[in-house]
Amino acid sequence: MTGRHCLVTGATGYIGGRLVPELLDAGHRVRCLARSPERLRDHPWAGRAEVVRGDVTDPASLGEALRGIDVAYYLVHALGTGGGFEDRDRAAARTFADRARAAGVRRIVYLGGLVPRGVPRHELSPHLRSRAEVGDILLASGVPTTVLRAAVIIGSGSASFEMLRYLTERLPVMVTPSWVGTRIQPIAVRDVLRYLVGSASMPPDVSRSFDIGGPDVVTYEEMMRRYAAVARLPKRLILRVPMLTPGLSSHWIGLVTPVPRGLARPLAESLRHEVVCDEHDIAAYVPDPPGSPIGFDQALALALRRVREAGVTTRWSSASLPGAPSDPLPTDPDWAGGSLYTDERELAVDAPPAALWRVVEGIGGENGWYSFPLAWAVRGRLDRLVGGVGLRRGRRDAARLRVGDSLDFWRVEEIEPGRLLRLRAEMRLPGLAWLELYVDPEPGPADAAAGGAGGGRARYRQRALFHPHGLLGHLYWWSVAPFHAVVFGGMARNIAGAAERAASGAVPRAGAPRDSRHPQP
Repeated sequence: MTGRHCLVTGATGYIGGRLVPELLDAGHRVRCLARSPERLRDHPWAGRAEVVRGDVTDPASLGEALRGIDVAYYLVHALGTGGGFEDRDRAAARTFADRARAAGVRRIVYLGGLVPRGVPRHELSPHLRSRAEVGDILLASGVPTTVLRAAVIIGSGSASFEMLRYLTERLPVMVTPSWVGTRIQPIAVRDVLRYLVGSASMPPDVSRSFDIGGPDVVTYEEMMRRYAAVARLPKRLILRVPMLTPGLSSHWIGLVTPVPRGLARPLAESLRHEVVCDEHDIAAYVPDPPGSPIGFDQALALALRRVREAGVTTRWSSASLPGAPSDPLPTDPDWAGGSLYTDERELAVDAPPAALWRVVEGIGGENGWYSFPLAWAVRGRLDRLVGGVGLRRGRRDAARLRVGDSLDFWRVEEIEPGRLLRLRAEMRLPGLAWLELYVDPEPGPADAAAGGAGGGRARYRQRALFHPHGLLGHLYWWSVAPFHAVVFGGMARNIAGAAERAASGAVPRAGAPRDSRHPQP
């Protein structure tokens, strides 16, 4: 049977967002289950796949999404959601197993973690233990199930790759925990996707786990040294110390890399034990083509090329931040948010709307936030200290944004190309916050007389909104309000100025050196 009907959960995440086009290109029909379908609207493959609203924890919406499905991909987990994530993973997996069996699904495919050989289940890190338990639940569902177990996934934008990249690039001399000597069998994301797609065609009598990995078994220390060589960096000096526990390691990773502490800790804990494949039985069902599995150095080179060419399609931060707000927008008719504080700025810009929009869409990441860089940097560091994401997530693409992209400690909630960019805050706050940037045509005298919209000037509108939670939220707003003239006022003026200079040819295009009015946070 070819052309199966596949359901992909976690399509807004790192692996799911890459799997959907691979399945489509292989001739399958794809339905995506997403809590916020609008976040998939701008993906290049959006017009080729069906997207339905639902959640793996909601039996009703999940049952409807599984109707008529041949192969169901389970690519969700509660990694980094704090205490109780094992219970949430367990409940979601049971719901998925029950609904898949009731819907007559022919196969479940799950991407889990590689379990260390000979280590009792109770001694595993909570993250690996939960991954293993989810696999067991799905295998016991009564539906033929493929559980793919991978260790470190190397690909542009993966959390493991970003952690390795930033640690190696930023620290020529490293004092490291003892787990850098643990043996690991990494795998290229291209091979992970190949195995996931191939699993859809497994015979119905196959229901088991498969270890998947690349051809190289290395230590984390060797991974850092080989990354330095592939990236053409000077040799790194690595010093091991025994007192760096996983908890301390997660703080260290959080300070140096974009990966927040809540995600860094389970990753670090998972590296305490050796994770090496026991078998390569998957090749009997998904044969390895020439040149596969991809070696570690080649996987690094491919990922680095994607980063340097701005070709990263999904990132570790593509998935929704655990605990991120999901309340109605303040522009919704049914908004009932009580107090809603706003800071609004508006300026006429002596530049065409298209030039202003290019500046607006390019905001954040390496391009900065156009005002008081020290304030943005301090706010980002404070957010990291309390377990938030900080400013280091950056951008997926230096020039283009799409709904669902992470943008430093914001997430793109809405884009109307050429007119509106709405960002929702994902930093730690005692309330909900949004930032809206608008571009409108500004009628000139001749245009106004003719009733036209004008083409040479634009109007920039900026609105920051904050819905406080409790007394602490009100106190927070009034404590930062005195700085708004500098931060938000400066942002509006500098965005307008950058657009005017770009339109006049006074500054180079994006990617060239920035001046003092285009600061990096």
